Amino acid sequence: MGDNVLNLDRVSLTLDGNAGPVAILHDITLAVAAGETLGLVGPSGSGKSSLLMLMGGLEQSSSGTVTALGQNLTTMSEDGLARFRRDNMGVVFQSFHLIPTMTALENVAVPLELAGHRDAMDRARAELVAVGLETRAAHYPRELSGGEQQRVALARAAATRPRILLADEPTGNLDEANGQAIIDLLWSLRDRHGATLIMVTHAADLARRCDRIINLRDGRIVS
Repeated sequence: MGDNVLNLDRVSLTLDGNAGPVAILHDITLAVAAGETLGLVGPSGSGKSSLLMLMGGLEQSSSGTVTALGQNLTTMSEDGLARFRRDNMGVVFQSFHLIPTMTALENVAVPLELAGHRDAMDRARAELVAVGLETRAAHYPRELSGGEQQRVALARAAATRPRILLADEPTGNLDEANGQAIIDLLWSLRDRHGATLIMVTHAADLARRCDRIINLRDGRIVS
């Protein structure tokens, strides 16, 4: 697997709640190797999604250091983090987060256009082919099923050929058949682009496909 792409050193996260500060994560130290598929599991409220957000620079730690691809995310500005994610990461959420006024093709092309790729549409079309949606490229999100929308979201996440792919409950809003199809596509995209895949999941069968499983409870790694 080679060198680590992510290192978390004694990372904690505290957020402001209605009744005062709430400790979400406690003293997390973790290394993720290049090419590894890592599953984050645990009961609801254990801090899985918060940990994923820290890894992607979508949330800033209260203490400790998050390093991704040799860059210290904890000292980057918001603009710097946005550029880093654009160039190095793909993110897939349980909710698809597609732009409703854009077609499937346009949704996939957006990150490529923001990154300055002149062949954005061609690359976006190739990613839709890879997820089996070449005939749905001109359809808007409202015209697509949940499974199809998640395929578009996967294609968008993979379009920039990210070195790190983050997925937060990617099958959570899908039925069993569509969920299994998305799982297979995730692994296919990982292999095609050589990405490191880090995934939050409640699904035991999905976790078992990972190289390593991190179990969280009450904001701490327990196994």
